[in-house]
Amino acid sequence: MSSTMNSPSTPPRNWFDQGGQSYARFRPEYPPQLAASLAALAPDRLLAVDVGCGSGQLTRQLAEHFSAVVGLDPSSEQITHSAPQENVNYACAQAEDLPLLSRSASLITAAQAAHWFDLPRFYSEVRRVAQPGAILALISYGVLRLDGELGTRFEQFYWNEIGPYWPAERKLVDSGYATLDFPFNELQGPDIAIELEWNLDEFLGYVSTWSALRKAREAGREDLLHGFAADFAALWGEPAQRRLVSWPINMRLGRL
Repeated sequence: MSSTMNSPSTPPRNWFDQGGQSYARFRPEYPPQLAASLAALAPDRLLAVDVGCGSGQLTRQLAEHFSAVVGLDPSSEQITHSAPQENVNYACAQAEDLPLLSRSASLITAAQAAHWFDLPRFYSEVRRVAQPGAILALISYGVLRLDGELGTRFEQFYWNEIGPYWPAERKLVDSGYATLDFPFNELQGPDIAIELEWNLDEFLGYVSTWSALRKAREAGREDLLHGFAADFAALWGEPAQRRLVSWPINMRLGRL
């Protein structure tokens, strides 16, 4: 994405207006080792099920390791935007009512989705559809990390300024689902992070997709957004310069 800025201290114009059309473009992609590590834990490579799959980001990666993959999401719009793949079937379904045969799944994943589930009902379905020894993985990625002054300014914005505008469920994601009830034989997950090198426009484009920004604007607090953009542009320096941005991947892993 080319920069339209005239100087490092000038924030990109209307950067927080990009959200709708930019969500898919700026959403961080999971690294390939995530799907590979989950497949290695599964009892076999016959069927993986990705619940709350969205447009199929993780679903597609699981398809490289399993004979068949099913991607399920309650949003028909998300399913419509999924890319067709020979060994992947997508369907519109709730996490609490999985359209799967009993004892059929070797791996069941939920990425950035479990905080919206009715967990007792979802877990009941997991126990029904999982074959013996199957793996359940609740996956989330944490708050992004940047080095130095950029990291400090970002954390101030995330936790203190925009923090009150996140939905309550966001706290579950930020904690890596650590407080969720997880009544399974728990396993230690691999140490994996998402890492990208972004320029300033790309970074702010990602931030523009946050639901908390829409809430802040609705509350009349665009000053928070403008202030952050200006501060960040000044700290970033040359807008085209690429900087490392990382997100820790958090997992609750259980064997059934």
